Amino acid sequence: MASWLLCILLLLCLTACTTYESELKLPPVPTTDESLPSLEEWMQSAEYMPPLKKSIVVGFSQLGTESAWRMANTTSIQDAAKESGITLILKNAEQSQTKQFEAVRSFIRQKVDVIAIAPVVESGWDDILQEAKRAGIPVIIVDRSVDVQDSSLFVTTIGSDFYEEGVKAGKYIRDRLRNVPGTIRVAELQGTSGSTPSIQRGEGFRSILAERDNIFFSQSAPADFTEDKGRQVMNRFLQVPKEERAQVLFAHNDEMAFGAIQAIQKAGLKPGEDIIIVSVDGSRKALRILADGQINAVVECNPLLGPQLMQAAKEIIAGRTLPKRMVPREDIFTQESASREMLHRRF
Repeated sequence: MASWLLCILLLLCLTACTTYESELKLPPVPTTDESLPSLEEWMQSAEYMPPLKKSIVVGFSQLGTESAWRMANTTSIQDAAKESGITLILKNAEQSQTKQFEAVRSFIRQKVDVIAIAPVVESGWDDILQEAKRAGIPVIIVDRSVDVQDSSLFVTTIGSDFYEEGVKAGKYIRDRLRNVPGTIRVAELQGTSGSTPSIQRGEGFRSILAERDNIFFSQSAPADFTEDKGRQVMNRFLQVPKEERAQVLFAHNDEMAFGAIQAIQKAGLKPGEDIIIVSVDGSRKALRILADGQINAVVECNPLLGPQLMQAAKEIIAGRTLPKRMVPREDIFTQESASREMLHRRF
């Protein structure tokens, strides 16, 4: 009987040391010497179960819930994790980089397999990403970018080309006002100061309008990607004499455009007519307002990055190499295409 017990203990130890949840289902252990089969007979009655690999664990630091775009982005990532069989640990930073640092450190303590970050701002990431690298945990940057000295601190960036989005908006305004004489004043509602989309959309937009000598930026201020702040800043923009009022508004996202429209209407003006409006994102609400003529064009920014993120996590764990940047396909919508596109929007 003692030899039996020793054999069972050894088998259990071997099973426990494996990286799988279960490999071997042992038969009942004989209770008396009289009922003992031979060890060979007993082992032959064991059932070998298919190995169940441990689920990949992804820790994701989302920057906030400031817009319909952001909510759709979060939902896409949650849904894709579930469909992929990946365990997702989600932490909302509420627009705080400090909270994002805390989230990353908690992921390191939990020894997740992959860390994903949608950064609030571009700068200040070197030290925290060094901590993740020392822990041997690969990092994926989602939606926005980080400005770090060592690009090996993250594996890849998954998200839109914000500069190109600004270029699309600039080309629309340039073409729309091609034959308009005289000075054209442009107001700009920027996003969060220091954030990648705010910086790059502004740069792309200006790169196109710099071609025209009669177009200049009369007003520009951050409005944090929120409707309420967009309304407040636009109210301030409109507190100028009529001859100094902007004829064009570029809002870095739909939410700020919604707030600006309210301010324009309150001032007794017609959005889309008295002030041409271009925004970025492409939510269903924005396309409906575009179809109604209160916005003139909407540049698409795709929030549905979940499938790409989960596939990237799988590729990393499998040891495969990924491109340093992955960009989804995006478009620009005008009044003519808005009604058709509304039917396909998922946010």
